[in-house]
Amino acid sequence: MKKIIALLMAGLMTAAVFAGCGGAANADSDWGYIQNKGTMTIGITYFEPMNYKDNSGKLTGFETEFAEAVCDELGVKPDFQEIEWDSKEVELNSKTIDCIWNGLTITDERKANMDISTPYMENKQVMVVKAENVDKFSADVKGAKVIAEAGSAGEEVAQGDEFFKEATYTPADSQAKALLEVKSGTSDIAIIDYVMSIGTLRDGSDYADLKVIESKSFAPEQYGIAFRKDSPETLEKVNAAIKKLADDGKLAEIADKYNLKEQIIVK
Repeated sequence: MKKIIALLMAGLMTAAVFAGCGGAANADSDWGYIQNKGTMTIGITYFEPMNYKDNSGKLTGFETEFAEAVCDELGVKPDFQEIEWDSKEVELNSKTIDCIWNGLTITDERKANMDISTPYMENKQVMVVKAENVDKFSADVKGAKVIAEAGSAGEEVAQGDEFFKEATYTPADSQAKALLEVKSGTSDIAIIDYVMSIGTLRDGSDYADLKVIESKSFAPEQYGIAFRKDSPETLEKVNAAIKKLADDGKLAEIADKYNLKEQIIVK
């Protein structure tokens, strides 16, 4: 009898070890970490029409609704957290956030450092000025004061494009701050995402006196969602959810609500 009991105990201990190993492996994977929390912490900055607060203070926008729909497909809750855009990769790698989902431009450098989803939207960089300055800066920006969000594609254009070589550049904390600087006259030109101009420079808005210089655009690009490097399971699940939302028309429906349907590239 003692021998039988000893064998049973040994079997139970072996099973427990294997069960523990399985749980640890799952927790060690990026998707296991997110799934065990039950939430996906999403790093954002506030800018229309992607992520912003409506008149009641509720977070809304294209990226907000898109992320909510994907998380619903994945069976986790979205937890939106404001970040400093210039520190986004540090936040991601320290697990303060689980992804960057906020009009992130896909670049080779970012693909080398992060896992990035299938592209879902086209964008470009545009110059925004006071309405009376459209003609003035359409062909020449010599001596102009240019501003863009630090760490953004707009900053890369301001610092690297030949067109701005004789302009003076200053970084801003956000694209919204860049627009405020132009509106106040502190800066002459803000370089921002085209999709932001769609949501922000509309009639009746606080920025209705600002205009995009339609004759000039820079750095055509695509948006993706960034996750920690070597997160294949997370990436696979998110990409599958994006495809499903595109196939059933939900993604186009969300985009149309924010006048972004023409920018969507997932078909």
